Amino acid sequence: MNKLPLKTRVQILTMLCEGSSMRSISRVADVSINTVSKLLVDAGKFCADLHDREVRNVQAKKVQADEIWSFVGAKAKNVATMKQPVDGAGDVWTWTALDSDSKLIVSWLVGGRDGEYALAFMEDVRDRLANRVQLTTDGHRAYLNAVEETFGADIDYAMLVKQYGEPEGKKASPERRYSPAVCTGAIKTRIEGSPDMAHVSTSHVERANLTMRMANRRFTRLTNAFSKKFENHVHMVAIYTVWYNFIKMHKTLRMTPAMAAGVADKLWSMDDLVAMMDAVAPKPGKRGPYKKRG
Repeated sequence: MNKLPLKTRVQILTMLCEGSSMRSISRVADVSINTVSKLLVDAGKFCADLHDREVRNVQAKKVQADEIWSFVGAKAKNVATMKQPVDGAGDVWTWTALDSDSKLIVSWLVGGRDGEYALAFMEDVRDRLANRVQLTTDGHRAYLNAVEETFGADIDYAMLVKQYGEPEGKKASPERRYSPAVCTGAIKTRIEGSPDMAHVSTSHVERANLTMRMANRRFTRLTNAFSKKFENHVHMVAIYTVWYNFIKMHKTLRMTPAMAAGVADKLWSMDDLVAMMDAVAPKPGKRGPYKKRG
């Protein structure tokens, strides 16, 4: 069995995390698209297990949670008319919880945006924290029941509901179609415990989600680079999360979020990640003797 050189695998994974599409990677790295896809799957499974194992007992003070939208195959409104339907097609939401101080992505979940996913997400957040925290979310109502069932009274929780509107003095125009609405205000609401209202914010997690959208081609709007398979979308989020937490240097911290949070004691590289993948990969078995067919 032939295996890609370590340098090539590092190049492919790095380009995936820097916003390149799979087809552009296949051209630059001079490998087939199937090779890129297989490495995506293998690395995605490994990174999901690595995050689950390493990001535990996080000593956080302030945690912010948010969701980022994307889609698989087609947007929800177009799923019924797809020429080649695929499982999991439609709108997909990536839930993320961020430690506001270390910028560590504590937890992530890919799926729907309903109460069931909110509950599963919050349960995972709780299991990764080592202490009581102040939690801030947006006004998505699914959080209310999920946080109550998961944390009970053992949390300081507040919601930040932003209000949006059109710019003053400007009427709707065609170019406004792709521009975000203007934030005209925000309402802070205490839900549970005693949150410090001065630190009720979702700015850090929203900025982290912007980084995810910019560094991940599958999240780019108005292109044909969206995910064609739900499983591959999940694999890419798993790879990105490990890259963001353990490999990417945060400029304001001057270290990785994992180092700042105390879940890693050194700076990782993509070479380290590939080497760890090789260490746990099954060894190829011995080939049997060649028998000539006569």
